Amino acid sequence: MQIPDTSGVRILIVGDVMLDRYWFGDVGRISPEAPVPVVKVERIEERPGGAANVARNCAALGARVALLSVVGADEAGRTLERLLAASQIDASLHEDPQLDTTVKLRVIGRQQQLLRIDFENAPAHEVLQAKLAEYQQRLAACDVVILSDYGKGGLVHIGDMIRCARAAGKPVLVDPKGDDYARYAGASVITPNRAELRQVVGNWRDEEDLRRRVDRLRGELGVDALLLTRSEEGMSLFTADRVSHEPALAREVYDVSGAGDTVIATLAVMMAAGAGLADAMKLANRAAGVVVGKLGTAVCTLQELTAS
Repeated sequence: MQIPDTSGVRILIVGDVMLDRYWFGDVGRISPEAPVPVVKVERIEERPGGAANVARNCAALGARVALLSVVGADEAGRTLERLLAASQIDASLHEDPQLDTTVKLRVIGRQQQLLRIDFENAPAHEVLQAKLAEYQQRLAACDVVILSDYGKGGLVHIGDMIRCARAAGKPVLVDPKGDDYARYAGASVITPNRAELRQVVGNWRDEEDLRRRVDRLRGELGVDALLLTRSEEGMSLFTADRVSHEPALAREVYDVSGAGDTVIATLAVMMAAGAGLADAMKLANRAAGVVVGKLGTAVCTLQELTAS
């Protein structure tokens, strides 16, 4: 499939950002204090996570990217700013002195994740209101909006954001979280995985039952399309007139963390570059196949997508 020219694409991303920290080390013994492995840390890596990983994936595909989010006035927030600047992302990270920037710390021993520790709390309303005002100003300069919801409190005004974008004629893609999808009403596309969709529509018996449940949900929300990511079953795109399936690419799966970020990023960039939804899904499926072969939150570059 021909990959469209993405050089003129402009993506605006709003959502919950986080810093993904990786401590890599060797496990040589069991602790005498408790039956747990002792990891001698030899290397530390830091990567943008959450909506920041979505932004990094968009940039890796050649798009110009603006990112709006909230961080704490802390070392992790400053590290995120530095990492995003290095990826040529126009990041406007509003500081909240009462907030701790969300950090996910993963301890890796012998190429296996042994432990994950999360640091997080919710941002203040005043900071979120200021972010909404900037969002409204930036809308005109983008082709597609991505709202990346990780349930950390950064998208309190998501209903207003969707309405503003649609009024301005901008497609809105939402990566959802939780069991209340009413807040995503009016979006162009939502991209849940299987577990996330089950929280909302319940367990389905077969493909026909799944389609009925998705059609009902789409109708209630006024959403144009729903892209369901299904791990080893690939992806399914539900629109008003059809269902399209893409099988998972046959490759060794190393780490699925961040794959959903790659999917919504690729979908948005390809749509903004002129691809139809079905073709954009095929390219998103390819990109996901690339990143699950990498450790941790990762990106699929335009060159890797072409080679795939």
